[in-house]
Amino acid sequence: MTGRAAQLAETVRMVVLDVDGVLTDGSVFYGGTDQGEIKAFNVKDGLGIKRLIDNGIEVGIITARSSEAVARRMKELSVSIVLQGREDKRQALLEILEAQDIAPAQVAYMGDDLPDLGPLGMVGLATCPNDAVKAVLDQADWIAPFPGGRGAVRSLSDFILAAQEKEIPYQEADR
Repeated sequence: MTGRAAQLAETVRMVVLDVDGVLTDGSVFYGGTDQGEIKAFNVKDGLGIKRLIDNGIEVGIITARSSEAVARRMKELSVSIVLQGREDKRQALLEILEAQDIAPAQVAYMGDDLPDLGPLGMVGLATCPNDAVKAVLDQADWIAPFPGGRGAVRSLSDFILAAQEKEIPYQEADR
């Protein structure tokens, strides 16, 4: 694997993801007044997150919205770094980096819209789904071949693991 993005991916120790438009297609569904939000997550993206974690790469979430569905899904995937209700995503990322003692150059961030420009400009590998807004597409080092909520995170996971040549084979019995 060659290219600038692949070289940047070789040093990634942490992947930080936006939620709406990255882990979901950006749609928000509301139930009745007491049911809260409903979000659809792609299971392939979930397996990509698990494979990153299984290969020693930390995964974190920063989202401007707050949702019980996000908390539940991240718990299922063993993602412990979950910052919800954080409109200043740059500041949230700085807090994660300090707490985890990780340099920005060792982080890949995937975002899709204007609030993600701050973190994308800080990290070693700036990434986005292929349906991100133009400003994000222009800033990205690597663009997923899929849209948000439809395999973009899985493709990022596969890309990083291939660049690092440290992929642990998937064991169906382990899931």
